[in-house]
Amino acid sequence: MDNFMTHIVAITILLFLLITFLQSGIDKLIDWKGNLEWLKGHFAKTFMGRVVPLLLATILLIELVTAICCVMGIYHLIADNHTFYAVLAMFLACLTLLMLLFGQRVAKDYQGALTITCYFIVAIFGLYIIT
Repeated sequence: MDNFMTHIVAITILLFLLITFLQSGIDKLIDWKGNLEWLKGHFAKTFMGRVVPLLLATILLIELVTAICCVMGIYHLIADNHTFYAVLAMFLACLTLLMLLFGQRVAKDYQGALTITCYFIVAIFGLYIIT
């Protein structure tokens, strides 16, 4: 219980990131075709338009790896007070959000970029407190 209380802020942020990336990854798996079609339209007038399937697969993979690292981070913070997976999860979350931000900026979707920035603030704060 001491480890839980010591890392309660980091654990809460990891839970937030877990929900965010696990839901997003599951949505991409369940509705791959719908996501792909929407993103093709979103990036149609950009240099990224021709590689949308590769980019979607890349984001899906990193989201799922991030979610797994969040679970492992929570477990290791509570069980043995080790921060490696928590740091890795928060770093991967930041990296993923930067990729998404780049895409939104390229597509000139500034409202979408603003939304991603809110998530990034949470992730970078988590990385700050755990290191």
